[in-house]
Amino acid sequence: MASKTLHSEIAPRLKTRAAQAPATPRLTRDDWLDAAFQAAIKGGFGAVRVLTLADALGVTRGSFYWHFADHAELVSALIDRWYQREIAADQRLLQSKLPDPASRILHILDSAIAHSVEDREYDRFEQALRSLASKDSKVAALLETVDRARLQMVHAHYFQLLQDDEMARELAALFYLAVVGSHEALNRPSASAKVSDFLKSIIAKHLVHAVQARS
Repeated sequence: MASKTLHSEIAPRLKTRAAQAPATPRLTRDDWLDAAFQAAIKGGFGAVRVLTLADALGVTRGSFYWHFADHAELVSALIDRWYQREIAADQRLLQSKLPDPASRILHILDSAIAHSVEDREYDRFEQALRSLASKDSKVAALLETVDRARLQMVHAHYFQLLQDDEMARELAALFYLAVVGSHEALNRPSASAKVSDFLKSIIAKHLVHAVQARS
C-alpha cells in the first residue's frame, strides 16, 4: 500500500520533469557536413573520421548512419557541396554587367582576393582538397574541371580585350597562377589587409592595366 502511494506521488513529478526537459534536437545531414568541413580545414581529409565527428557533435556513431551509408558517402557529399558553391560563384561572375573586358577581369580579381580574405575557411578547404587530389584521381578530375572553368572565364575576357587567342591563354594562365599564389600568401597567420591590397594592386597593374594599355 505504501509503495503504491509513493508511486502515485512520484509519477506525476517525473512526467512534469520530462515535459519540461528540452528535447535533444536530432542532427541533420548538414550538421554532419558542417562538422566534416571544420575537420577538413583544421586537419585535412585524414581528420574527417566518423568517430571523431561524433565526439565533436556529442552523439554516438549511430546518428551518422541516419544520413550517410558510410564514410565515403560523407566525403563525396562534402566535396559536392563545395563544388556546387564554387560553380554558383562562377556563374555570378559570368553574369557581370560591367561594360568592358578589363573591368570584368578586375571584378574577378576583386572577388578572388575577397574570397581569400572573407571566406578563408573555404580557401583552406580547397587546399585540403588539392592535397587529397594527389591521392584520389576522381577528386583530381573534379578540380581539373573547376580550374578549367575558371581559366576559360578569364581567357574569354582577355580574348575580347586583345583579339589574340594565344596571348589570351597565356595571360589567363598567369592571372590564375597569381591569384592562387595570393591565396597561399593570404592564408598565412601574418597576412594583413596591406598584404591583400598589395597583391591585388600588382596583379591589376601588370596583368590588367598594362595589357589594356597595349590593346
